[in-house]
Amino acid sequence: MDQSVAIQETLAEGEYCVIAVQGVLCEGDSRQSRLLGLVRFCLEDGGREHALFLYTHRRMAITGDDVALDQIVPVSRDFTLEEVSSDGGLYILGSDVTVQLDTAQISLVFQLPFGSHTRMFLQEVARACPGFDPATRDPEFLWLSRYKSAEVEPDSSTPPDWNSATGTWHVCATIGAGRYPSRKEWLIGGDPAIGAGSVLFRGGTTEHCDLRLVKRARGGGLIWERSVWDGRRDEELEEADWEMSAAAGSRERVPAGGSNVDSSKPNGKGLLGDQSCGSQDKTENVLVRQNKSKAEITDLVRSSTVTVSDKALILSMQKFGLRDTIVKSHLVQKEEDYTYIQNFRFFVGTYNVNGQSPKECLRPWLSHGIQAPDVYCVGFQELDLSKEAFFFHDTPKEEEWFKAVSESLHPDAKYAKVKLIRLVGIMLLLYVKQEHAAHISEVEAETVGTGIMGRMGNKGGVAIRFQLHNTSICIVNSHLAAHTEEYERRNQDYKDICSRMLFCQIDPSLPALTISKHDVILWLGDLNYRIEELDVEKVKKLIEEKAFQTLYAYDQLKIQVAAKTVFNGFTEGELTFQPTYKYDTGSDDWDTSEKCRAPAWCDRILWKGKNITQLSYQSHMALKTSDHKPVSSEFDIGVKVINEELYRKTLEEIVRSLDKMENANIPSVSLSKREFCFQNVRYMQLQVESFTIHNGQVPCQFEFINKPDEKSYCKQWLNANPSRGFLLPDSDIEIDLELFVNKTTATKLNSGEDKIEDILVLHLDRGKDYFLSVSGNYLPSCFGSPIHTLCYMREPILDLPPETISELTLMPIGTKDDGSQLERPMEIPKELWMMVDYLYRNAIQQEDLFQQPGLRLEFEHIRDCLDTGMFDNLSASNHSVAEALLLFLESLPEPVICYSAYHSCLECCGSYIASKQIISTLPTFHKNVFNYLMAFLQELLKNSAKNHLDENIIASIFGSLLLRNPAGHQKLEIAEKKKAQEFIHQFLCNPF
Repeated sequence: MDQSVAIQETLAEGEYCVIAVQGVLCEGDSRQSRLLGLVRFCLEDGGREHALFLYTHRRMAITGDDVALDQIVPVSRDFTLEEVSSDGGLYILGSDVTVQLDTAQISLVFQLPFGSHTRMFLQEVARACPGFDPATRDPEFLWLSRYKSAEVEPDSSTPPDWNSATGTWHVCATIGAGRYPSRKEWLIGGDPAIGAGSVLFRGGTTEHCDLRLVKRARGGGLIWERSVWDGRRDEELEEADWEMSAAAGSRERVPAGGSNVDSSKPNGKGLLGDQSCGSQDKTENVLVRQNKSKAEITDLVRSSTVTVSDKALILSMQKFGLRDTIVKSHLVQKEEDYTYIQNFRFFVGTYNVNGQSPKECLRPWLSHGIQAPDVYCVGFQELDLSKEAFFFHDTPKEEEWFKAVSESLHPDAKYAKVKLIRLVGIMLLLYVKQEHAAHISEVEAETVGTGIMGRMGNKGGVAIRFQLHNTSICIVNSHLAAHTEEYERRNQDYKDICSRMLFCQIDPSLPALTISKHDVILWLGDLNYRIEELDVEKVKKLIEEKAFQTLYAYDQLKIQVAAKTVFNGFTEGELTFQPTYKYDTGSDDWDTSEKCRAPAWCDRILWKGKNITQLSYQSHMALKTSDHKPVSSEFDIGVKVINEELYRKTLEEIVRSLDKMENANIPSVSLSKREFCFQNVRYMQLQVESFTIHNGQVPCQFEFINKPDEKSYCKQWLNANPSRGFLLPDSDIEIDLELFVNKTTATKLNSGEDKIEDILVLHLDRGKDYFLSVSGNYLPSCFGSPIHTLCYMREPILDLPPETISELTLMPIGTKDDGSQLERPMEIPKELWMMVDYLYRNAIQQEDLFQQPGLRLEFEHIRDCLDTGMFDNLSASNHSVAEALLLFLESLPEPVICYSAYHSCLECCGSYIASKQIISTLPTFHKNVFNYLMAFLQELLKNSAKNHLDENIIASIFGSLLLRNPAGHQKLEIAEKKKAQEFIHQFLCNPF
């Protein structure tokens, strides 16, 4: 997800977030997640200034409410950012990049996730750095004065003001001060011919620099000395050890990154050459493949841009021309001509640890009685069950289980950790044998939370994708919805993970990869499918008789796979072991608790792909820490390995044939369809129309382009997938036009200010443009309608004429009717009453209410009932109605507590009397809705013994929905979010 959108919501007019990346601030032993945004400000004279904005956050940054500004670092002349690496450790291709940021006043160390997005971020910051030209005026950063904080104490160790030339400005508190000494020398990249550490970028250019290798004064070794106008020398690089990074609301632990150049060739132009700012190697350099000695691996695997076994190698270039694209495509097509299959041993393990810390050795699970695997894929679920972990806080359990796994790997081999990724309690670890490190590339990791409103990460999945030699592999670890009757929700969780798990490619012009776009997929986890139609005693009897195949006939996963509702195309080995859930902790006894859960095969491992042989599939009864038993499987997986000589011959043939056809003709395509009509578009219900592009005899690149004076190639509710691509001669590609109306676009469609109408321009490189017409009709919905509008709609919204809907939607919030034109309004929207009344009658004691997601099809049914007034037809689960209520509140264009009252509410969050006074000043309809909701939530809390809700959980969920930050105003601290929760908390704990 593009988190720059969240940052942009916090910025003032004239400020633009160019790009954002999520990383980890490293201070000694401390690791703190930070969102880094490069912010550009355009000056009146046409010049530009840049600053790095550092944000804290509690989860994946989706909106401005999810982030809090912590610190600003102006990109001034003394700004440097150097990649930090250790001299002796083994570095894995794809490991995260550790960088040190220095100004005259501060020094910070960050870890950024490996991948194309980080590289794009670094390149954008490189372009933002001012030069050394004395004729150019120094940046003044006057626009940053608005961020001066009133909360910095006078005796703080950090000055309250930032220095316009060299400093940084802390919004909340000092970060990094005193931990890493500031450097006073300019830093510059080493010559890749010798493989020194590379400086990613700095405050100026390098034209006047003279580099030479010298011995260090301390500790021996070699460093770079720079002879420029002041003759100063680079300081010694800081060592970096195994450190932690975060991505997509998760935690990753990986080895520190290093050099950003490849030293495989004597002239320093290896596979990619120097990737620093201002340097662009030709693709011919990229296409030359060379064998690497082990001595060269260190520099090779440190590079975040080198790919050892990339299918065409030029995939690692950020931009490539048409000729390069053709070469790449032909190489992919002819892959079988220059590769052979070699088997690698994979160990795959999954363990739901029930929130426990490791209490026993894991070797019986991970290494006893097996051959040393080439690759370890180890997944955990329910790593931490605390409320803190549920709301995306860090957990010490991560470090405990990581250490336990690392100490239990096979003793006959040395392993290097490639990646760790965690989403709340779902964690996945990837290790490879040390000798395979140089053949791992294109490592990306992502997370998908399937909790309520798509934000909570108590359920969902994490995944790591990578390239082993020339085979793409994706490992998925998931924890799906619980309870026997909830198999449909498990199916939905699986589909959500498949559709939303997207991996960025090294070339940003290429579309993101889905899970299915891999040669090999290994899926593990607590899938939570149960045994159905049998009572507990019957299940236990069949287990005692070891009649596993008889029992397997009642397994929900088997039934759902047979119905092709989930895991289509996947294979699972025969279940020859007893169910792995549920046991009394510390024993092999079945659950004796009050709930007495029936045994089930919750913990599973499936696979998809060619050349895969399962060698074992078993549980491990010896481990008794949890109420689950761990499961493991070994595979021999055939991996495509490149024959270098055949590769070169294939490449030469492609280049020769390309020379003959180059510049032959102007590209031309035919479209199967140019007019698209979307009928009866509904709120949050995806519609897709497809068409095919057929290419002629000339290779071509296509892209949807912006129309004049427009910021995007299409309106917000529309998307083309893919929006750009490449076509070989006489080939086809299918394009999906996806239409989806959400809270951002619904209000204007309701009012008629926007319509389902657009024109798309499909542009061919070196060719002509094609115009596509999009039309349709939107069915107005109560979702996205203002509160006062709904109060005046005594009839269902779909029964009203468009003119009336438009008039009521555009009516100002404070309008008072004299009774002559509008019907007498209701006190609260009937749609809100319907949902709350349903929950009051059916869900007052429902466990996990507002914390567990509903079913998508049920939401659509609820929406239709609300919009048509068919209240008596409402039939849905309590969780679906609860989520629909939250989505309704989120979709309100003006929140329940109006934007104008936002700051007043924060100021008086400690005074209940003052808070009530503010509520009393709200417009009548908004005040009524607030009081109605508070009365309902208090009723829920009276039943907390049954539903397990408390004031803090409800305040956390409803605080950001009822009290939202005004558009265009940024929230500087997480403290403001806490104040919003405290404001709501008062009304939950006090009588009206």
